[in-house]
Amino acid sequence: MANKGGKDKKTKEKVKKPGYKIHKTYKIEGDKISSKNKTCPKCGQGVFMAKHKDRWTCGKCAYMEKSQ
Repeated sequence: MANKGGKDKKTKEKVKKPGYKIHKTYKIEGDKISSKNKTCPKCGQGVFMAKHKDRWTCGKCAYMEKSQ
């Protein structure tokens, strides 16, 4: 079956982006593991907030706290 206009479909190559380094978000002290980031007060446990230059934001619900 021919394509419209006689053009071949272009294949898009997936660009592999560097992944998020999960080992940088946790602190290990002896036999205890703790998170460096805050948890979101709206979403609850398991949803962490991202630390920016001047604020903390939740990627799930867009909650934001200004840091001083």
